[in-house]
Amino acid sequence: MLQAFANSFKIPDLRRKLLVTFGIIAVYRFGTYIPTPGIDGAKLAVFFDNLARTQGGTLFGMMNLFSGGAIHRLTIFALGIMPYISSSIIMQLLTVVIPALEKLAKEGQTGYKKINQYTRYGTIVLSVIQSFFIALWLENPSRFGGLQIVEFPGWPFRLLTVLTLTTGSAFIMWLGEQIQEKGIGNGMSLIVAAGILSRAPTAVFQIIALMRPGQSARGQMDILTVGFMLVIMVAAVVATVQLTQGERKIPVQYAKRVVGRKVFGGQSTFIPFKVNNGGVMPIIFAQSIVLFPATIGVFVPNRFIQQAAAALSHQNAGYMILIVLLIVFFSYFYTAIAFNPVDVAENMKKYGGFIPGVRPGKPTSDFFDFIINRITLPGGIFLALIAIAPDLIGKWLNIPNQVADFFGGTALLIVVGVSLDTIKQIESQLLMRHYEGFMKRGRIRGRQQRSF
Repeated sequence: MLQAFANSFKIPDLRRKLLVTFGIIAVYRFGTYIPTPGIDGAKLAVFFDNLARTQGGTLFGMMNLFSGGAIHRLTIFALGIMPYISSSIIMQLLTVVIPALEKLAKEGQTGYKKINQYTRYGTIVLSVIQSFFIALWLENPSRFGGLQIVEFPGWPFRLLTVLTLTTGSAFIMWLGEQIQEKGIGNGMSLIVAAGILSRAPTAVFQIIALMRPGQSARGQMDILTVGFMLVIMVAAVVATVQLTQGERKIPVQYAKRVVGRKVFGGQSTFIPFKVNNGGVMPIIFAQSIVLFPATIGVFVPNRFIQQAAAALSHQNAGYMILIVLLIVFFSYFYTAIAFNPVDVAENMKKYGGFIPGVRPGKPTSDFFDFIINRITLPGGIFLALIAIAPDLIGKWLNIPNQVADFFGGTALLIVVGVSLDTIKQIESQLLMRHYEGFMKRGRIRGRQQRSF
């Protein structure tokens, strides 16, 4: 594997792509430390640290995960890639319900470019809305326990904050597209993965601090506990790889067609059905719903909302049961949006394809429905187990949330999935130029080409 990495820098074109990718990620990480004008970042960081200890988890934690820690410091990249992700999800839903967008999506590359342009516009609109309400929220000291986060509140500060955060979000979107065009890997996903991995050194320092003498019995860790944590982490990575790569292959046979003197078709192929067709999206949807009461509780000090937030806080039984049920539900929901068995069956019938033993047309679409229902349930359950693994391990070993996040959940799924995609693209470049890939036996299968 080390030789494969060395060979990657021997190919001029691949070396240029890798250097461009590393350079863009470095620019992004540098931007996450540039403060937004007019904000006391130190006081805001203290507030978020206290919020994490008292509330246990809010949507701010998820936003902080995707922004690489920028939201807690409220830097110019504080919104991160979340507006783009939200806009992409909205466009996917609208494509299903609006016939004009559905027709546009079937036009190939031209339709894809048009939908991508709409996604960009949606990203700007969502960034403006989010940044404006963030500015209003920051101006009120009562939301921060009396801390004066903004020194000079008013419309000049609001307009400056909207302009800064919206520009930062648009610039991140542009950086992701530059990686896609001139670098290697999925640009948006790589930016999110870079932000997640940037938290790894802090997690390591926390573990080292817990191993030092003088810690309380509750917080003390020994070398055996750390070794056991490493074993669990490796097992979690292996399980995540199996979930990401798992698929059911449906054989498809194409009939021979004679056109003039040429014979077309007659070959055998297969349609891969992913076990985890939704990727990380079911976890994002489920956590957004479960963490919503805790987030509202930050703004509205209502007793009922506070009780609901406490009942659904991390490591509680209510949170884990609800998150498992929602992840399974959204696994089916997102699969239904991403895959249309009727369209696939009709396209197969149009080009003379059929599944051996299954009649073309409606029987084929019914067969696809049957297969999807059978593989989505275990995939959703497995995904739910990976999602709650950090809470179970954190409660069992009594380790901080920032350390426990690397044992499963959204962070591990994104990092593993993005790593597999990037390695697959690098390996294809090496094999194309007659170099040996990362694996001597077999090849790395990539995920479907979508963010996350």
